[in-house]
Amino acid sequence: MIEVKNLRKTFISHRKEPGLKGSLKALFKREKVIKEALKSVSFKIQQGEIVGLIGANGAGKTTLVKILAGIVHPTSGEATILGFKPWERDNNYRRQMSLIMGQKAQVWWDLPALDSFLLLKEIYQIDDFLFKKNIEFLADTLMIKDQLKTQVRKLSLGERMKIELMAALLHQPKVIFLDEPTIGLDISAQKAVREFMRNYQSEFKPITILTSHYMEDIKELCPRIMIIKEGEFVYDGALSEVQKMMGDEKRLTVTTKEKTFKVNVRRSELGSTTSELFKSNDILDLNIHDPSVNDIIESIMNYGIKSP
Repeated sequence: MIEVKNLRKTFISHRKEPGLKGSLKALFKREKVIKEALKSVSFKIQQGEIVGLIGANGAGKTTLVKILAGIVHPTSGEATILGFKPWERDNNYRRQMSLIMGQKAQVWWDLPALDSFLLLKEIYQIDDFLFKKNIEFLADTLMIKDQLKTQVRKLSLGERMKIELMAALLHQPKVIFLDEPTIGLDISAQKAVREFMRNYQSEFKPITILTSHYMEDIKELCPRIMIIKEGEFVYDGALSEVQKMMGDEKRLTVTTKEKTFKVNVRRSELGSTTSELFKSNDILDLNIHDPSVNDIIESIMNYGIKSP
């Protein structure tokens, strides 16, 4: 289980004025800039759960994942994962955890993937039988068996992502952090990665936290979501409940000569709002529809949860 209580992370940097004068001034007096990346975050995740972590760039997603993976120390608060404090970097914890970052590679580009896997076998102390079994299972499931002896640099982006997944899951981790695993992949590769993760989650039941800007990843994989805004959670609950939050609203997509914009309107105010829009704008097109999950999550990220 993951249990987090009042987790905070503050970064301190120094502001420097531009130009020579600013550089000279910084030699004697440097102004501190404090950035609160996380503000008293608390949550629990049970074994077998896969949770989507959603937020805009700079909201604190990656900071939270790095703390839970043991890369970054928090400023204050508590976190235990499988009974370990992640930032203590106990090897017994690291052998049960895996971090997969879509923009970071952990296999060597100039070597065939299989050579990198042999090195990981020694690092994680995987016995021969389990190593062979996991290689066969992961390669067959990901349909990447024929590429294991090819230099990683010669593989397509989708094939490289599959190799990264194999490398991260060889030791059958009980905790998985997926940070933008489908970033940059084409639609076919994204579907393949999602299908694999769905099957893997069902088979091995790890604790999984997934961050992604692709809502298809979240909708297809995560029954529960946590939405973070400026270092604070603004929603933690079932994805199925999200649409109910705005059941009384309609989404208007308005196109004028100058721009296209969207606005959420209560059903009772739909007539007066559309009338006002036509009076104050040169409207070329107006579309009225129910808000999608994407629309609602975007609204929550921007404005938080509205009071009824």
